[in-house]
Order: sequence, then structure tokens, then C-alpha cells
Amino acid sequence: MPLMLTSTAFADGKPIPARHARDADNLSPHLIWSDVPDGTRCFVLIVEDPDAPSGIFRHWGVFDIPGGQTELQEGFGSKPSGSVRFARNDFGAHRYDGPQPPRGHGVHHYIFRIAALDVPNLGVPEDAGVEEIWHAARRHMLEEAELIGTYER
Repeated sequence: MPLMLTSTAFADGKPIPARHARDADNLSPHLIWSDVPDGTRCFVLIVEDPDAPSGIFRHWGVFDIPGGQTELQEGFGSKPSGSVRFARNDFGAHRYDGPQPPRGHGVHHYIFRIAALDVPNLGVPEDAGVEEIWHAARRHMLEEAELIGTYER
């Protein structure tokens, strides 16, 4: 089976609960991945909103997740632990910042993407942005999976 990404907070294609929104509790959702491909040495996870008025907006980037890890607990996005690192999101912060679409802009889709990599770490600068880490990850990708949540203000 291919790599799979799920959440206990919302089902694929369904609304993300308000507690995970930036203007509420801003808690990253519990995420679980399974069917990890052989040879995986680390993971990269990003969250993007392709419906943002200015184009793709990147809310979170997590990298150097150990290859044996298969989940991130709810609220993990406020502070990394161990070897795990956070990229700079488009708000300018190194953390999870949840959905915050403009009021009245309609439903936005938040794409959670995880990639299994064949290297033990990504080797990017400390201040790397989400787009930069995803670009670097593509060179080492074994498989990727996505989970889409929606949110509207």
C-alpha cells in the first residue's frame, strides 16, 4: 500500500475544527501516517492553502522527522522536539499557524503533505522557508501522501 496520511481531528475533504485555526487555539491537529516505504530515513510535512488571494500560502513546515516516527500529537506545532525542526512559514514564524482565510472569502482547502525521504536529515539552513524545504525534499522523496481539510471564516 502507498504511504497514507490521516488525522483524528478531521477526515479527508472535511472541515478542520476551529480549535486548529489561527484565530482560535491554533493547535496543530493530530496527524498519523502509515504504510511507510522501505528505506525511509526521515519525513517532511508541510501545510499549504492554495486558495489564498495572493497564491499558495504555507502555514507549516516540519522536517527531519525521524524515519521510525509515525505521528505528530495535537499541539506539536508550537515547539519542535528532538531532531525535528520547523521551517519558517509565510507568517514569518517557525511554528504551526492554522487556517485564517479572509472573512467572506469562501471555503479554503488546506493540503497537509507528508513525504518519506531516503536521507536521515534534509540539510537545509536554519531559517529555511516551507517552500525551500519542500523543494529540497523532492530530490530525496520515496513517496508522498496528502490529506485535505477545509476551513471557512
